[in-house]
Amino acid sequence: MSDAAETPTTGRIHLDKQSPQAYHALVRTAEAVRATAADAGLDRILVELVNLRVSQINGCASCLDVHTRAALRAGETTRRLGVLAAWRDTGLFTPRERAALVLAEATTRPADALAQERAYDDARRTLTDDEISAVIWVAITINAFNRVSILSKHPVRDASPGV
Repeated sequence: MSDAAETPTTGRIHLDKQSPQAYHALVRTAEAVRATAADAGLDRILVELVNLRVSQINGCASCLDVHTRAALRAGETTRRLGVLAAWRDTGLFTPRERAALVLAEATTRPADALAQERAYDDARRTLTDDEISAVIWVAITINAFNRVSILSKHPVRDASPGV
């Protein structure tokens, strides 16, 4: 193990630094998924909502930090971000966003086959095949980044104001 890849406070390996080739392949996948989402017509806010909801489910503080800032830069409101964990109980999300969120949750919890079928059925009523595919790829990709950050214990550092 390389000393540069180890986190001093936790003793955990930073997987991105320990295996940079694998991590860079994941980054390239994320870039391709971002392009796929844009080509499918998914706006940046919807993509960030998916990233955030999946990161909430997985409990990834580092990804929540990164994607909250990205959502705010994309124009998302603090009000909607504040209630995202309870999105079903609000009227703040569009039918399209709701379909994407339920599909992202089903992708993150694949063992629940019944929920997965319902999510897919809901998504089909609102989203195109290209949009469904893009949402699933966004959820798969952020799930992978969540695992890297959680297992590496990536810290959330203080950011400069407004970042």
